Parts: sequence; structure tokens; C-alpha cells
Amino acid sequence: MPRGFTAQERDRISRALLATGRDLFTSQGLRKTALEELVVPAGIVKSTFYQFYDSKEALYLQLMLDEANEVKAKVIDQALMSTDDTRDGLRRFLHATLDVLENNPLWRRLVTHPEEMTAVAARLDPQRMAALGDNNPAIALTQYVTDRQRRGDLVGSGPDVVVGALQAVLLMPFNAGSIAAGNSGTYRKTLDLLVDIVTTGLTTPEGDLT
Repeated sequence: MPRGFTAQERDRISRALLATGRDLFTSQGLRKTALEELVVPAGIVKSTFYQFYDSKEALYLQLMLDEANEVKAKVIDQALMSTDDTRDGLRRFLHATLDVLENNPLWRRLVTHPEEMTAVAARLDPQRMAALGDNNPAIALTQYVTDRQRRGDLVGSGPDVVVGALQAVLLMPFNAGSIAAGNSGTYRKTLDLLVDIVTTGLTTPEGDLT
């Protein structure tokens, strides 16, 4: 019969599993992370892990859900949607997202290793995965671009190319060492210039209220 835990014990174990999962999934990825590595810091055995999560993929998904909620609030709610000026909104979105990619190692891992998301989706209930879509910044961005194209604020008749151009800017942090000979000051100025060029090129005069 499974051992019962007090509310305080469950909270401690849950927090330990999330913290360990964040560290290991970030540093070595989903596939290379063994269940034994996840449970030892929490002070539990492998069989007890299943009282908290059905699988390591379920733990990974919980971390993704937590990250997606925080990231969406930062890059969508507080940046993209913080102004009615489409050009300025895109500019704020790019700067906020670049900041996340540079300073949030788990989100950076999610962006650079999409196969891990696929592995998680293959193991979990579709309804559970659907919860991720509610706070997925990529979905919110596509909806925003679609809406602003219909308003005439953005160029093009479909969101894919516009979103693709924005994603191209977001690849910059992964190539920072090869840009401007690794000079951090020049890299930052280059990045700011690229953000301005892309957002100006994507918006129509109607979408620039400044």
C-alpha cells in the first residue's frame, strides 16, 4: 500500500521534483534524464514518484505549463498587447522574448529542442497537452498577426511569413558568439537595429501610430 504523506511533505516533494526536473531537463534533456536522478534529491524512491506524476514526461509538461504561463504574461500580455501601435507592439514583443531566451535556460531548451515536446505529446493524454495551448506564446502571436493583417496593419495575407520573420530575429541569441566577432556591445546594437528594421518592414503606415 502506498505510503501517505502530509500536506507539508507532499509540497516539499513536489517542489523538489520540479526543481530537480528543471535543472536536469535544462542541462541534459528529457531522454538522458533518468527517473533515479529525479527522485533522489526529493528523498523518495521511484515507485513513490508515480504518486506525483505518471511519468517523467508528465513532470516535463508541468514545467512547460509553468514556463508557458510566465512567458506568455511577459511577452504577450505585458509586451505585445500593451499598446495598440502594431509596430511598437512587435518591437516590445521581440525585445521581451529575446530577454527570455537569453535569461531563461529552460525556455531556451524548449525552443531549441522541439523534439522533446513531441516526445512529451506522444506519451500524454491529448487533453493534458491541450492545456499547454492555452498559454502558448506562439499561438497567441499567430492570432495577433492574423488579426493585425485583417486590420491592414501588417503586410501579407497570411501569418506564416510574418511569424517566420519574427522567429528569424529570435535566433540571434543562439548565434551571438559569431556576430560582431563576439563583441557584446556591438552585438546588442546589431540586435536593436535588426529589431527596428524587421518591425518597420512588416508594418504598414496604418500599423504605426507613432
